[in-house]
Amino acid sequence: MNDNARKRRPDRTFRAPAGAPLGMITRGSLLKGLQLRLEHGTTVEDMRVGRFVVIEGEENRFFCLVTDMELGASNERVLLDPPGLAHPLVAEMLRDIATFGTVAIQPMLMLPRAVEDEMGWPTKAGRMPAPPDLVAPQLEPVRTIPVHFSPVYDAKEDDFAKVFGAEDAQHFAIGMPLNMDIPVCLDLERIAERSNGVFGKSGTGKSFLTRILLAGMISRDIASTLVFDMHSEYGWGTQSEEGVGQRRVLPGLRHLFGARVHVYTIDPESSRSRGVAVDGELQLGLNQIEIEDIALLEDELDFSSAMLDSCYLLRSMWGKDWLHQLLSSDPSALANVAEGIGGNRSSLAAVYRKLSQIRDMAFMKPCLAPNEDRVEELIGWLERGDHVVLEFGRFRRPLVYMLVANIITRRIYDLWVRKTESYLLTKQAKDEPRRLMLVIEEAHKFLNPRVAKSTSFGTIAREMRKYYVTLLVVDQRPSGIDPEVASQLGTRLTALLTEENDIKAVFAGMSGGEHLKAVLASLDSKKQALILGHAVPMPVVVRTREYDDTFFAAMKPRDAARRATPGRDPLADAFE
Repeated sequence: MNDNARKRRPDRTFRAPAGAPLGMITRGSLLKGLQLRLEHGTTVEDMRVGRFVVIEGEENRFFCLVTDMELGASNERVLLDPPGLAHPLVAEMLRDIATFGTVAIQPMLMLPRAVEDEMGWPTKAGRMPAPPDLVAPQLEPVRTIPVHFSPVYDAKEDDFAKVFGAEDAQHFAIGMPLNMDIPVCLDLERIAERSNGVFGKSGTGKSFLTRILLAGMISRDIASTLVFDMHSEYGWGTQSEEGVGQRRVLPGLRHLFGARVHVYTIDPESSRSRGVAVDGELQLGLNQIEIEDIALLEDELDFSSAMLDSCYLLRSMWGKDWLHQLLSSDPSALANVAEGIGGNRSSLAAVYRKLSQIRDMAFMKPCLAPNEDRVEELIGWLERGDHVVLEFGRFRRPLVYMLVANIITRRIYDLWVRKTESYLLTKQAKDEPRRLMLVIEEAHKFLNPRVAKSTSFGTIAREMRKYYVTLLVVDQRPSGIDPEVASQLGTRLTALLTEENDIKAVFAGMSGGEHLKAVLASLDSKKQALILGHAVPMPVVVRTREYDDTFFAAMKPRDAARRATPGRDPLADAFE
């Protein structure tokens, strides 16, 4: 090596972290991952898929995830004639000499030692205090790999802090690593910037994970939230998912945050029977329904393309009030109507019959006057910086859920686009729209490939980030979501999935997804999740935070963190 090259190379010595190494790197590649050979005293049974480890390279520290494990042997003859159960001493002698365990680890981030020295973390001279004015280091994507025999250690608390940050006005603890009691934080500002997804099989705790995430958004006042609550479990209370003998009602978002969360319903009878108060009873008018809303319900109504064509012909003849006019007509007069629009009589009769289901919904009125419009009131709370839960009570049919959610979302879409365009013209802080997150369950029904391009939800997922509106989609069938929409989901919080197509859909558009499939498949059936994407620097497996008294106490409002929202009603603050 010439003198110039020697001068450029840093000192290769370093101070080893406390604790014995798990082993050392013996082989691997940047694309396929690295192989860790375990030290004597550490067995593959001590390891877990999803474990967070750190490689101490010569010039970089590498933050990695365990993705697989394998048994190896230095001599295959040992495996051809293994020691029997009657010779445990022989088996003990062969272990770690002729046989050994290897672990596949995938580097996710790296931190150059030059930066670490500057920040005051462990160096060859020991630990030095970091200057108080220095910001956290900028972790880099992995662009190289460590040398042979680099030691590998369990991640420590300061490693988690470097990667995931600590709880503050922007960072929120979503859970803890599998093998440690250290908070793993999400960057809530980054959550609000893009649409996100919560996935998992039925019974894995998706709703609780969603509720914890929403509580973080509300407590830090990052964005307004509108929850389309299909099962009436986010607002006032929800039943725990513990054993039958331990079931109890846990507080909802209204209990936790008081007047900052407004509960509306389309089924006031259900609210009364549960003994809960609501802020408003939502009614909709037939004159608020667009043909695009009906197209979204194509499967639920068993609608054909010919029937949709008939709807367009009716609108051409009757205008915006076409649906009310149709459903108030005498069925015997449909033949004359069909002749008047040049449509098919049987097709129009089928339209009448199927759309009568909508007319007969208890919350649906023939025509809603402006002063009866509670949707305007609901949206007003969101504009002011508060949060809304819309309960569906007994109306749990996907037909109802999809219709109501799409009507409201379409109005939000139009309003936020206008507000954003106005802000871009004036550039005044008071005109900047409030960030808004819409929460929908059974998301694949709104975002499947056939309807995603024509619904407000699909448009929001693809392009509304620039208009301050994002989605939080909650689903057990991510494979049913349009791939173009799925690729726009910035952060994915995924509980256990077993269907191969669903697992593939979770990792669609994510680099390194192939290495993480085994990690996802290894999750427990409850209270564990794999988190990856925009809001975390690297994928991580967590034991999700408990939704218990400790959590409830931590969710007290942080008034100092509240955003000063232009036009906010001062009476709203008085109730807090």
